[in-house]
Amino acid sequence: MQLPVYNLAGEPVSEIDVSDSVFLVPFNGAVVHQAMVRQMANARQGTASTKTRGEVAYSTRKLFRQKHTGNARAGSRRSPLRRGGGVTFGPQPRSYRQAMPRKMRRLALRCLLSAKAGDGELKVVEQLTLDQPRTREMVKILSTLGAEESALIVTEAPEGNVIKSAQNLSGIKTIPAGLLNVVDLLSYRILLMTVAAVRRVEQLWGQEAPRGEVSASV
Repeated sequence: MQLPVYNLAGEPVSEIDVSDSVFLVPFNGAVVHQAMVRQMANARQGTASTKTRGEVAYSTRKLFRQKHTGNARAGSRRSPLRRGGGVTFGPQPRSYRQAMPRKMRRLALRCLLSAKAGDGELKVVEQLTLDQPRTREMVKILSTLGAEESALIVTEAPEGNVIKSAQNLSGIKTIPAGLLNVVDLLSYRILLMTVAAVRRVEQLWGQEAPRGEVSASV
C-alpha cells in the first residue's frame, strides 16, 4: 500500500510504501471496542469508598424511647435512612483492571491504523522538527495539512519543541510512536505521522515480536 508524503507546506512531495499488515487490515469493531473498554477501565483508580452503617462514627444509643412519642420507631443514627448515616451498597475500593490477549490488543491498533489510512485521515509528513517552541508555527503547519481542529501528532521519539508548540492547542495531542494506543486513535480525527514514526509503528506491530518486547507499548 502506498501513501502520499507531505512537506510542512502541505504539498505532496513523494509516496511511501507501508506494510499491508498494519495499514490494510479489515476493521474488527468488536475487538476495537473491547480494547477501548479495557484501556479506559485500566485507567480507573478504583479508590471510591463509602462507609457502611457499621463504620459511621455515631453512638449506638437509641434516639428516643420506643413508645408514646408520636414518632416512628427509631434506633441508631447510623441507619442509612438518616442524614449522615451509613450508605447502602455504596462503592468500595476495588480493581477495575481487565485482561485482554496480546494478539487482540495488537489487532485493535492495526484495525484503527488501517481505518485512518482508508478514510484519508492519515497524513504522513517527511519530518516534523522545530528550531524552537512556537505555537504560531505549529498552528500554521496544522492548518496547511487540514488538521487544525483535531489531530494526533505521532513522532518516532518525543520531540520537546513539537510538544511545547502543541500543548496549548485545543484538540491537538503529541505522542511518540511507541505509546500509540486505542483511545487516542479514537479521540482525534486526523492522525499526523512522520515517516520515521510510520517505520517505527511497522517495526512494533507489523509482525509478531517476541513476548514482552512491546508489552509496555500496547
